[in-house]
Amino acid sequence: MVPRTSSEDHLSQSIIAGLITTMVGFVASFAVVLAGLFQVGATPSQAASGLLALSVCVGLCTIALSWRHRMPISIAWSTPGAAMLASLAPGAFSFEQAIGAFIVSGVLIILTGLLPGLHKLLTKIPVPLAQGMLAGVLVPLCIKPFTALGTITVPALGILLVFLIGLRLLPKFAVALSMLAAVCFGIFHIWRNGSWDQLQVLPQLHLVTPEFTWQAIASISVPLLIVTMASQNIPGVAVLNSFGYQLPWRPSMLFTGVGSALGAFFGGHAINLAAITAALAAGEQAGANPKLRWRAAFSSGGFYLIFGALSALIVSLANTSPEGLFQAAAGLALLATLTSALLGSMSDPTWRLSALVTVLVAAGNLTLFGIGGAFWALVAGLLTHFIAERSARR
Repeated sequence: MVPRTSSEDHLSQSIIAGLITTMVGFVASFAVVLAGLFQVGATPSQAASGLLALSVCVGLCTIALSWRHRMPISIAWSTPGAAMLASLAPGAFSFEQAIGAFIVSGVLIILTGLLPGLHKLLTKIPVPLAQGMLAGVLVPLCIKPFTALGTITVPALGILLVFLIGLRLLPKFAVALSMLAAVCFGIFHIWRNGSWDQLQVLPQLHLVTPEFTWQAIASISVPLLIVTMASQNIPGVAVLNSFGYQLPWRPSMLFTGVGSALGAFFGGHAINLAAITAALAAGEQAGANPKLRWRAAFSSGGFYLIFGALSALIVSLANTSPEGLFQAAAGLALLATLTSALLGSMSDPTWRLSALVTVLVAAGNLTLFGIGGAFWALVAGLLTHFIAERSARR
């Protein structure tokens, strides 16, 4: 028997780390993506196309960036952005208008890489208000696991218990385990009703003709850009820095911006730097040699392409499962993000009132002149600060 060399051991370790990175990133949040796409009017086939497009764009960008720069640069879809979509009023925009807004958001991401001034402008948005807007759009979705107890009691209680037990025993995988529990309940529901014929296996991309409206751009493009930058891209840079990697900002924004814009034509909303899962591919579990950990991210990109092939099956399973099951699982997946956003919004006493107003307006989904609540939440927060808090401080 030929002994394994250290380089082979390191490669297998990188591949395993890449698989875990993909599993956590995909399984823990695909329900959030589906909830957001369904909320803006996507049909099941369009939602499956969007999930496939996101998976392909995430996989290809991760492979390209990690190979080119020899760094564990992990890309993910914008989970907070999908949650923002799920907070929009039903029927506020057609899916074609949402696609147009996704494309504009992708172009804006490209510009943040090309124009340093735009990047600086985004970083000047007060952190308490950006976090407050994110917290506000997350609240309606994070309530779903608990309201579902009154309608689908057994499945909702089951995934909640799996989530809590997972937090106790395997905290890093608690969300993924609760999502897998939701899948199991969905499969059991299909088996009990004998509706196997409703499951679709082969994925297919559906080209959507975009429609551009200023209301959709203000309600979707701008908030999507802000939450993606504040909750994914900037923390993603910080995560890589903590492991000693200096992220190439411009190429990363160009790749993710182009990927977001192209994926939008097929239903994808946005991709960005990974934040939480970035540590899985950049830490010691990806190998002892930091110079070779890029292979973990590279393999993660390949696994995203494989997981994308399951998009049609996943969407048809979610569509056939008890109503509200996967929305409840999505809410559990976002609880940690909501906690972080609330703490971030209230951390500065000089912005506390305006941050609270931002949270409430975003959670209430105020719609004026056809523009959704996330935009008005920022406006209300800024006005509150300049009228009440700034004058009081003076």
